Amino acid sequence: MAIITQDTRIHDIAEKIRHGERLSIEDGLFLYETNDILSVAQLANEANLQKNGDRVYFIENMYINPTNVCEASCSFCGFKRKPGEDGAYTMNEEQLLEYVEKRWNDNIREFHIVGGHNNEVPFDYYLDTIRVLKKNYPNATVKAYTGAEIEFFSRISGLSMKEVLEELVKAGLDTLPGGGAEILTERYREKMSPDKASTDQWLEAHELAHGLGLRTHATMLYGSIESKEERLIHMDRVRQLQDKTNGFMVFIPLAMQPRTATMGLTRRTSAYDDMRTIAISRLMLDNFDHIKAYWINIGVQLTQMALSFGADDIHGTLIEERISHSVGALTSQGITRKELVHLIKTANKKPVERDTFYNVIKEY
Repeated sequence: MAIITQDTRIHDIAEKIRHGERLSIEDGLFLYETNDILSVAQLANEANLQKNGDRVYFIENMYINPTNVCEASCSFCGFKRKPGEDGAYTMNEEQLLEYVEKRWNDNIREFHIVGGHNNEVPFDYYLDTIRVLKKNYPNATVKAYTGAEIEFFSRISGLSMKEVLEELVKAGLDTLPGGGAEILTERYREKMSPDKASTDQWLEAHELAHGLGLRTHATMLYGSIESKEERLIHMDRVRQLQDKTNGFMVFIPLAMQPRTATMGLTRRTSAYDDMRTIAISRLMLDNFDHIKAYWINIGVQLTQMALSFGADDIHGTLIEERISHSVGALTSQGITRKELVHLIKTANKKPVERDTFYNVIKEY
């Protein structure tokens, strides 16, 4: 790993990576602070090539948000509605199937389901959502309900989080998405998402899921009040759980979106921050196989650039994404398979269509 820089600290970090030594939070802080972003990119790219070669993964998937009614008051969310508020909705079985049928094609591999913490309906509503989809679309994987939703279900049902997960698995749950993590420090959560699961509860939900044999996802929502150290503490906490369970498949850094699309550049994460965060994620999370660049948040061209900054996954077709678009996401709500393949190939990478669990469907 030949690093062209005079900075001895970069060389020291490169040596640690070369010898399989884990980077510390202090190393991560240096990588956030150095002006030599191209050396950070080179290190991350080398680390990714060792794990994934030139393969870049994507999936044909469909987002479903069954309800936007939510008891929580997260300061970054424009999706939620209170009961009876204009725009509030909760899909019944007929509406759910109608929504899917209008958007369905036979290449879709996965339903990605996230919604509000709606305490106006019982836990059975959330179970029935999975049952209905599994009954009508048995070959699609159900990726449903964040770690924060698991804790919420526990409160409204009176069941333990483990019992909640067991009931969801019986209904047909295949995996948990990575959302609800935001930043895994209590200072952040008290300010930004005080009504949702704590750091320990989010981690516990995923540890329990791993114990039941589910492979899951982990996210980090960056770009608001958190410090760089808190981002690295977040990475370290999921890294520690991965050491214990090896249950996470992928880490997904998510750039915070401003409250409205009309907000200017000063209210958005910078391209430099986005690329650096993806690269540092790849370098810190040595026990994760995959780092995802989420094109919905950073746009397709930065996503393409991220493939040289340590990312090996660009998510999926989505069909219709609502949550980021309820605030200030500027991207389209879906993308075609042809466009995803083009995006990867023009970065001189090999497009690989996958299923939820990174099994190869097709190489292009």
